[in-house]
Amino acid sequence: MDGTPGLLYDLRMRLFVGIPLAVAVRGELVALAARLKSRDDGLRWTAPESWHITLAFLGNTSPEQYECVAARLGELHPPSVPIALERLEFFARAGILIVAVRLAPQLLLLQQRVSTASALCGFTPEARPYQPHITLARSKGKGRSQEPTELKAKIHRQPAFTSYLAEEFLLYESFLGAAGSRYEIRQRFPLQGRF
Repeated sequence: MDGTPGLLYDLRMRLFVGIPLAVAVRGELVALAARLKSRDDGLRWTAPESWHITLAFLGNTSPEQYECVAARLGELHPPSVPIALERLEFFARAGILIVAVRLAPQLLLLQQRVSTASALCGFTPEARPYQPHITLARSKGKGRSQEPTELKAKIHRQPAFTSYLAEEFLLYESFLGAAGSRYEIRQRFPLQGRF
């Protein structure tokens, strides 16, 4: 055997489609995370360069599927998307701290078009209702923690965030590692201005 099956496996990519954050919003989240995190909080905080709003998780992708989905996404011409971050939430069941994002009609339209385009390339659309968010931290270890009381005490009131108009969405590749996932942009797709 010449190792061909392993080579085929190595050609697969883990892909997802998302919206990048505005520089101002990323700065606000960096300041918020610095205020909230502590050494003993039981959370693994995500790196600012990994923050995004997921539109569709595609998962393991063959080179043929990559070519297909890149072409299909390039055919989309949706309007720009107003992005407004709403509130911090901790999902104890999933063990994640998120910032919820307002589900504007333009955001839902984009998510639906991305899902339809990727389904044409053999990807299974998410069955759950779309809940846009930014993941700030995850519980460490396999056991999910309850909502950290220390962290909750630091959130006296919900923070205010800068709203912005997203003018592109991205096709990302995800690389898994011991310190968490690292993302690289594979392709950019422009949004088409206002309605």
